[in-house]
Amino acid sequence: MDAKVYELINDQINKELYSAYLYLAFADYYEEEGLSGYANYFEIQAQEERDHAMIFRKYLHENGEKVKLLAIEQPEVTFANFLEPLEAAMEHEQYVTSLIHDIYAAALEAHDYRAQKFLGWFIDEQMEEEDNADTMITNMKLFGGDPKGLYDLDRECASRVYSVPSPLAAE
Repeated sequence: MDAKVYELINDQINKELYSAYLYLAFADYYEEEGLSGYANYFEIQAQEERDHAMIFRKYLHENGEKVKLLAIEQPEVTFANFLEPLEAAMEHEQYVTSLIHDIYAAALEAHDYRAQKFLGWFIDEQMEEEDNADTMITNMKLFGGDPKGLYDLDRECASRVYSVPSPLAAE
């Protein structure tokens, strides 16, 4: 495996685990504010990010590479209202998309077709993540200012259930 592609993928494991920590911090904020549905949404989001780290980890092992686990940075977040975590989630997902694109660009430059195919799932996943984040922001802006609307949004988030991502489901 190309050294640059390896380093970026190995680093992405850490970035995905940080994302899980970040989303747990969002879940904690909502739980402490009495919005357990939103807390559920971000707990599941945290699980998905952990899964993404495991998918990258598995890919390195399947390609004979050693995984180097790095320290996970503590999220430093505070929020003044219910919209701020949703906007922070969108910003973070856009950042993760840029990281995936950087790995893909390195794989393309290295003619690493296997990595390009592998990363295709993450490109699709990030498109979905950004769309979900945008929908959450729009819904909060439209309905979150009304107590009944906020209650309904929270109930909708409470109904979210975890599902194993397809790259892990095959195991």
